[in-house]
Amino acid sequence: MSIWTPLAEFVGRVSGKGLSNAVEAVRTLFAGDPELRRRVSFSIAMIALSAKMAKADGVVTQDEIRAFQQIFSVPQSETRNVARLYDLAKQDTAAYEIYAERMAGLCGSGQKNCAMLEDILDGLFHIAKADGVVHEREVKFLERIAEIFDIGPKHFDSILARHVDLGEVDPYRILGISRDASFEELRRHYHRLVTENHPDKLIARGVPPEFIAIANSRIAAINAAYEAIERGRRSR
Repeated sequence: MSIWTPLAEFVGRVSGKGLSNAVEAVRTLFAGDPELRRRVSFSIAMIALSAKMAKADGVVTQDEIRAFQQIFSVPQSETRNVARLYDLAKQDTAAYEIYAERMAGLCGSGQKNCAMLEDILDGLFHIAKADGVVHEREVKFLERIAEIFDIGPKHFDSILARHVDLGEVDPYRILGISRDASFEELRRHYHRLVTENHPDKLIARGVPPEFIAIANSRIAAINAAYEAIERGRRSR
């Protein structure tokens, strides 16, 4: 089933209410279909948190709108519902932290290992950098979202390194592994990252098909970092 019909139903349920207080509707409305619930949850999180990020930054650029459209191929008939959800999130007086906590709660007791939360953060980075730079306020926003999602500083640093030009980017930061790791440890870590970020894994955990293009860029960054380390070690 397409997510757009159930998403429209969700928007109808939460209209006139504070969006942060209506996240439970996702859990109850789609309780009988866990796969659909994951897909709708991801879509709602991306729409609402990107709205909150835009509010924190103070401006929405056309580049950011295009980046959002790269993640979601929204049928013309459903653009109104997406816009309504976006506006609900921007107008909600609740802080974005409260909303992020509710969304993280949808992962249940396995939040720490809920890979979809990193997917949401990755998508937010993609939107934030669309105008050519990730602004300091956006980094602070994303860093706080990572804390709420139980994504530790070292893990967040590796995500940041994939998206932000840090000059001479350290490939070890991108992989999130110590420079002191043996080559065997490095190889195992690299293969685990590739397996965890395979497009099939992302689809299984509910990300929309359009997001796979972003997932592919994530894999490309991981591959490039590993190859750079491998070349460096072989040249010693």
